[in-house]
Amino acid sequence: MTSTLTAVPPLPDDTTPPPEPPATPRRFAGLHPVGLAVALLFFVGSMTPSLLPRAWFLQGVATGISVAIGYGLGCGAAWVVRTCGVSPDFTARTRRIGWWTLAAVSAVTVPLFLVLGSWWQQIVRDLAGVERANRANYLLILLLSVVVAVILLAAARGIRRGTRALTRVGSRYVPAPVARLVAVALVVALGIFAVNGLVYRGLIGLANQSAAAADHGTADGVEQPQAPERSGSPASAQPWDTLGREGRTFVAGGPTAEQITSVTGRSAQTPIRVYAGRAAADDVDEAADLVVAELERTGAFERSVIAVATTTGRGWVNSRVASSLEYTTAGDSAIAAMQYSFLPSALSFVADRETPPQAGRALFEAVERAVDELPEETRPKLITFGESLGSFGGQGAFSGAQDMLARTDGALWVGTPNFSPQWSYLTDHRDPGSYERLPVIDGGENVRFAASAADLDMSGAFWGDPRIIYWQHASDPITWWSFDLLLNKPDWLREPLGDDVDPGMRWMPFVTFWQVTLDMVFSADVPAGHGHTFGADAADMWAAILQPEGWTAEDTARVHSVIADGLPDQE
Repeated sequence: MTSTLTAVPPLPDDTTPPPEPPATPRRFAGLHPVGLAVALLFFVGSMTPSLLPRAWFLQGVATGISVAIGYGLGCGAAWVVRTCGVSPDFTARTRRIGWWTLAAVSAVTVPLFLVLGSWWQQIVRDLAGVERANRANYLLILLLSVVVAVILLAAARGIRRGTRALTRVGSRYVPAPVARLVAVALVVALGIFAVNGLVYRGLIGLANQSAAAADHGTADGVEQPQAPERSGSPASAQPWDTLGREGRTFVAGGPTAEQITSVTGRSAQTPIRVYAGRAAADDVDEAADLVVAELERTGAFERSVIAVATTTGRGWVNSRVASSLEYTTAGDSAIAAMQYSFLPSALSFVADRETPPQAGRALFEAVERAVDELPEETRPKLITFGESLGSFGGQGAFSGAQDMLARTDGALWVGTPNFSPQWSYLTDHRDPGSYERLPVIDGGENVRFAASAADLDMSGAFWGDPRIIYWQHASDPITWWSFDLLLNKPDWLREPLGDDVDPGMRWMPFVTFWQVTLDMVFSADVPAGHGHTFGADAADMWAAILQPEGWTAEDTARVHSVIADGLPDQE
C-alpha cells in the first residue's frame, strides 16, 4: 500500500510584520492641516476693514503676514498637544476626509472673503472721502499674499533647520537639552545682530545720507523771503541754504499782513517765522540758541504771542496750523521752530525716538528763559504746538499736563503718537465713562480732546485758562498703533467707533496689529478730517485756545474757509 504525502503549508512567522496599508500622508506638501486651518481663519480676519482704505498691495502684504502667523500658531498649538501626550491616530480614510473638507472650506471661503474684502474697502473709502478703487485689483491680493506667506514660512523653516543643526553639533559635547537651549539662544542672538547691525543700522544710515542730500533741495514755488521778519531773508543771521528743504518752505510761506486784514477785517502785522536748520548747529541746544537769537533780531518778544513749534524729524511744520495761528492773532505773533534730523517721520519713528523730546525740550526751555527775563507785565503769551512726531517731541519738554499748564498759555497737540507718555497718561486716567478716542479730563476744565471743532463744546462745562487741546481723529493709525494690539483688544475698539471708522471693524489677535501697521503707510493720503491729515479745523482750535478779544464765530468761519481752500500740506 502506497501512501501519498501532502505538503503542509508552513506556519506563519510571528516575527514577520503584516503588510502596511497604502500610506496616506498627514500633511500636504509638508504643510500641517491644523496650521492651514488657523491660517485660513487669519486670512478671513485680515480681509475685514480697519481704520483707513488700503491699496491692494498693502492688503496683500497684511494678508500674507497674517496667514504666516496663523499657520505658525496652528503648528505651535499642535506641537503643544503632542508634547502633552495627545497624539490621535487617525485612519487613512479619516485623514482623507479631513483634507478634502479643508480644501472645500477653503475653496468657498477664500473667494468669498476676497469679494467681501473689496466691498468693505469701498465702504471705508466712502467714510474717508476717498475715490473708490477698482475691485478687480483684489484678485491680485491672493497671489501676493501667498508669495509673502511662502517667503516667511521658508525663512522660519530655515531658522528651524539651523537651530536643529546647531543642536546636533552641541549635543556631542553637552546634554541634548542644554545643546538645544544654547542653539536657540545663539540663533536669537544672530538674528538680533543681523537686524540691528546689518539691516537696521545699514538701511537707516543709507536713508540718512539720502535724506541729507535731498535736504539741500528746495520745493517748487518756494522762494527766499525778503521780509526781515523771516529767517533766511537777507537780514537774517541764518543763511537761506542752511535751513533745509522744510525750513525754507516754512519761512517762505504763510499769510502776509494784507492777506490777514482782507480775511479778518483787522489791522495786521507781518507774522514772524524764525528757524534754524540741522546744518547750522552741532546739537539741539546750539540750534535752540540760534532760534532765540533770531527771535531777538526780529523783535519777536514785543509780539503778543510766541509759539514754540516742535517739528517732525526733517523739520516739517503743518502750514495750515501755523497760518491759522497767524490769522487768529492778526499777525501779532512769532513762531519758532528748528530742524533736528534729516530723516522723515516714518524713519524717525522707527530709528530715533530720543532726539524729538530732546529737541522739544531744548527749544522750549531756551525760549522760556528768554521770556522769563522780560518784565512780567510785558511778557508775550507763550504757547506751543506740534504734530505727529512733533507732538511727541514737544510734549517732551513737560513732565505732564500740570507742568504744561503751569509753564504755557496754551498748547495744541495734533495727531499724537500712541507712545507719547503725557498723552498715554491722560488717556489712561480719563474721566470714567468717557471714550478712549475722545477722553474727558477733569470735566474738560483745562484739557480737551477733539476730533473736530464740534467736540470742543462740552455742553456748557467750565473751560478755564490756560487751554490745552489734543486734536486727533478716530481713524488715525498713528494715534492708535501700539504693540498692545498684538494680543490685547483696546478700549477704542470696545467702545462705539468714530463716525469715519467702518462699524464692521473688529479686533483679532495679531491680524489687527498688522492691519493698523500698514494703515500708517498712507495715513496722510486722505482728505482733511480723516486719518493723519489735519486741516482747516486748526482755525477753531486756535480761536478756542487764544480767545482773541472781540473774536467771533464769523471770524473763525472766514479763517476756516481760507485755510480749507489752500493747497494740501503734508509731510
